[in-house]
Amino acid sequence: MTGPVRVVLAGAHGHGWWHLENLRRLTAAGTVELAGVCDVRPVEGLPDGVAFSGDLVELIGRTGAEAAILCTPIHTHADLAVGALRAGAHLLLEKPPAAAYDGYERIAAAVRETGLACQVGFQSLGSEAVPAVRKLVRDGAIGRVTGIGAAGAWARPYSYYSRVPWAGKRRAGGVDVVDGVLTNPLAHAVATAIAVSGAEVESVEVELYRANAIEADDTSSARLRMDDGTTITVAVSLCADRRHEPYLIVHGETGRIRLTYTEDRVEFGGASATHPRADLLENLAAHIRGGADLLVPLERTAGFMRVLEAVRLAPEPRVIPDAFQEVGAEQRVLPGIAGITAASAERLALYSELGVPWALDAAAPPAPVSVPVPASVSVPVSTPAPAPAAIVPAGAAVTSASGPVTSAAGPATDSADTADSVVGLDVGGVRVAEYVIRPRLPVTSSPRPYLHPVRTLSGTVVTEFAPADHVHHLGVSVAVSDLGGGNFWGGRTYVRDRGPAWLGDHGSQHHLAFLRHDPAGFTETLSWRGPGGTEIAREEREVRAVELDGCWALDFSFTLTNLTGAPLAVRSSATKGRAGAGYGGFFWRAPGRTADREVFTEDAEGEERVHGSTAPWLALASPGWTLVFAQRSDPWFVRTAEYPGVGPALAWEKPLVIGDVLARRVVTVVADGRLDRATAAALAEKAMT
Repeated sequence: MTGPVRVVLAGAHGHGWWHLENLRRLTAAGTVELAGVCDVRPVEGLPDGVAFSGDLVELIGRTGAEAAILCTPIHTHADLAVGALRAGAHLLLEKPPAAAYDGYERIAAAVRETGLACQVGFQSLGSEAVPAVRKLVRDGAIGRVTGIGAAGAWARPYSYYSRVPWAGKRRAGGVDVVDGVLTNPLAHAVATAIAVSGAEVESVEVELYRANAIEADDTSSARLRMDDGTTITVAVSLCADRRHEPYLIVHGETGRIRLTYTEDRVEFGGASATHPRADLLENLAAHIRGGADLLVPLERTAGFMRVLEAVRLAPEPRVIPDAFQEVGAEQRVLPGIAGITAASAERLALYSELGVPWALDAAAPPAPVSVPVPASVSVPVSTPAPAPAAIVPAGAAVTSASGPVTSAAGPATDSADTADSVVGLDVGGVRVAEYVIRPRLPVTSSPRPYLHPVRTLSGTVVTEFAPADHVHHLGVSVAVSDLGGGNFWGGRTYVRDRGPAWLGDHGSQHHLAFLRHDPAGFTETLSWRGPGGTEIAREEREVRAVELDGCWALDFSFTLTNLTGAPLAVRSSATKGRAGAGYGGFFWRAPGRTADREVFTEDAEGEERVHGSTAPWLALASPGWTLVFAQRSDPWFVRTAEYPGVGPALAWEKPLVIGDVLARRVVTVVADGRLDRATAAALAEKAMT
C-alpha cells in the first residue's frame, strides 16, 4: 500500500494536544492522514472529515485506520492497546506502556498474536545521541564502564496534581496507576540509562519519597543492577525550584561521557555534540509503509517495566517533613535537590547513602526496597538495542551564578565555551576535574563557580560538594566570609558578641567570560556582587591541570580588582572574635570520614600544630589519596577533626584591606595513595616552579 498512513488519536486533551499538532505537521507533509479522534470529551477545532467517537475499537473499524496513537491515562493503556491491536491497528503507545508488568505482558501477547507493531513513546530513544554514546563505549573511549548515573530535577506546581483525577496516584478506584516521578514525568531518565547500558535489568532497589500531599512518589532514587555487572542509579525529583535538564553520566575507568538526553547532547573529552532525533510517529509510518526498523519497539521497554513493577510493589512513599521544604503558595521546593540528584549521579548512590537529612529518619531508618523483577518476556525483536541537601531558611531565594553584566568596568562578553554549564580539566586525556560555571544554588550558599568532582589519575574523588555538615562547602572554590560587608562564604555570618546569624547579607560570584580555554585549563573573568546585586570586584582567575610524576597538580591563581573606589576589607570570623576561624580565600573541602585523614607539614603534624602555621606546603592524606597544598602568602586554615578541609586564610587575625588589587596563587598536588613527608615536599617544590 502507498500513500499516507491513516491514523486515529485516542486522548486529545493534555499531552494529546501535542500529538494533534504533530499529526497536522505530518499530514501536511503527506506522511499520515488524521482519520479520527477518540475521547470521552468533545474536541474542538478538528479538521473537516475527521471522525470522532468515544469507542476506539469502533473508530478504528469505521475509519479503516492503520495506526492508533494512545495518549490516555496510564491505567487504561493495556486494555486499549490490546483492543486496538486486535482491531487491526499498529500502535504508538505513550509511556509508560502499562501500569503493571502483567499489563505489559498482555500487550506483548497481542503484538505476537496480531503481528502488528507497537512503538512506545520514549522520545529520547529516537535520538542518535544514544547510539553515539554506545559507540564511544564500544570503541573504548572511557575504558570499562563502571556505572551509569542519571539525575533530573523538575518543578511542578500544586495544579499539576489536580489537573486530572489520576495525577500523582498509585491507584485509582482499586486499579494500579503508578503515576510517580520515576515512572512517568522523568521516566525517560530510567529508560535512557537502560538503553545506554544495553544490558538486561537483573534487580531493582527503590527509595520512594514525597513532599507533596499525593499518593505517589515525587522524589525518588533507584539502583538497577544489570546482568553484565553494570550498576545504574537514578535520582529524580519534581520539587526543584525550576527545571534542571536531566542527564546521564557514563562512568568509565579512564573517563566519562555525559548525555543530556532532553537536548540530545553528548559531552566527552572537552567536546560537545548535539545529535538529531527522529519523530516516533514518522518512524512508525516508515515501518508500516517500507518496513523500517522501529526505534522503540515494545520489547525495548521490558527493562523499564521491571523498574515500574518494583515501584508498584514498593511500600508507600515516605513523607518528607515540611521542615526540610520551602512550602510556597504555588509549589513545594526541596532546597538543593538539583545538587543532591547530581551527587547521586556522581557517586552512584541512593538518597539514603548521601547523608540527606530527610532521608535519614531515626524513627524509620531507611532501607532501599529491593523487589524481584519479572523474567524477560519473549517478544519478536524487530531491531537491536543500539549534593547532600542545601537546607536554607524558609523563603530563601535561589540564584544562578551566571550571566554577563554591565558595570563600571564595562560590558563583559561571553565566549562560545560558556554555552555549557560545566567545563572539564584533562591531564593526558584523562578527565581529572569538572568546573561548574553556572551553578543553581540557594542564595544562602553564596553561589559561585566551583570545581567538583576533582579526581586522582586513577579516578578517586577528592572533593566534597554541599555536605550535610556545611552545605555551603562547594568542592574547590574561592570563598570569603566577609568582603566589604557581604558574605561570600555561605551559611550564617559571625557577629561579634552574638555568634553565627542569618543576616541576608550573601553575595555571589558570576562567570562573565573565558579569555582562554583548552582541555588543560582556562583563564576566566568573574563578577563579585554584593547582597544588593552591585558589583564590588572583578576577578581574573587562571586554573590549570599540570601533569607531574605519577600524579597531577591543580594550579589555581586569582586576581581580585576592587571596583568600589574605596578600600575594600576582607574579614574572617576570627577578626570578629571567633578564635581560630580565620577561614576565607581558596578553600578545598575533602570527602570522607575525618578519622581517616592526616595533616602534616615539613615539620609539624596534626590539626592543632598545623592550623595557623605558615609552612610553604601542607599535606592532607588518607589511605587512598594525598593532597599537597603549596603557597607562599598566608597562614593555613585546617580542619580534620570536625570535617576535612584546607585553605590559606586571607584574614587570619586582622582584616586584609584591598586597595586596588589582591592576587594569590595556590598549587595543589593530587596523588593516589598516602605520600610520605619527603615525597610530598619534593612534589610541592616541583609543582610551584
